[in-house]
Amino acid sequence: MAGEIKSLMLNGPAGQLEALLNVGAPDATHAALICHPHPLFGGTMHNKVVYNAMKSLTKFGFHALRFNFRGTGLSEGVHDEGRGEREDIRAALDFLENEFHLPIIFCGFSFGAATGLKAACNDPRVVGLISLGTPVAVEGRTYAYQFLSECTQPKLFISGSQDQYSPESELRAAVASAAEPKRLVMIEGVDHFFVGKLNLMQDAIEEWVRETFNVAEAAAARQ
Repeated sequence: MAGEIKSLMLNGPAGQLEALLNVGAPDATHAALICHPHPLFGGTMHNKVVYNAMKSLTKFGFHALRFNFRGTGLSEGVHDEGRGEREDIRAALDFLENEFHLPIIFCGFSFGAATGLKAACNDPRVVGLISLGTPVAVEGRTYAYQFLSECTQPKLFISGSQDQYSPESELRAAVASAAEPKRLVMIEGVDHFFVGKLNLMQDAIEEWVRETFNVAEAAAARQ
C-alpha cells in the first residue's frame, strides 16, 4: 500500500541487512536507494539527512529503500572500510530491481555518498546519482573521485559552504573532474549536516529530480 513503511531484512553478502522500505505509488516511475553516513561515527539509516532526503524522493511517489550497512543496527557482518559496503549497496540495488523493475535513483550522505557513487556509477539500473555532503578531506580517511570522470549518469552534488569534511575548493575540483551531466549546489553558511537548512537541501533535490526526470510530485504529496 502506498505510504506504508515496511521493515525488511535483505540478503546481503555478509548476512542479513536491516532495511526500511517506504512503499511508493502504484504508478511509481522510479525507485530510490538512500545510504547513510559512516557507521563507526554514529551513522544509521535513521540519520536526519538520510530521512529528509527520503522524504523528498517519496514526494514523487517513488519507492524508497534505506538500510543499515553491515555491522550497523541489526545488520549482520562487520564494518569493512567501504569495500564490503559497496557490495551491500549492490545487494540493495538487486532488491529494488527484483521487487519493482523500475529505474533507480541513488542518494547517499557522506560515507554513504562516497561508497555509493563508486558502487552505482555506470550501473545500468541506476539512472541518477545524488551525493550529499560529499567527503573529500576527512582526517585518517582518503576519498578519491577520479572514477567520476567516466560516470555518465546525471549527478547532483549538494554541500554546505562550511562543510568541515568537504572544503569548497576541493569539492569543486572533484566535481569539475566528473563527467557531464552534473550539478553542484552549495548552501551558504551550512556545515556537513545541513543543520538548520535541511529544507534547502530538500528543495535542491526536488528541483533536480523534477528537471532531470520530468516528473511531478505525487497527488498525495500535494494534499
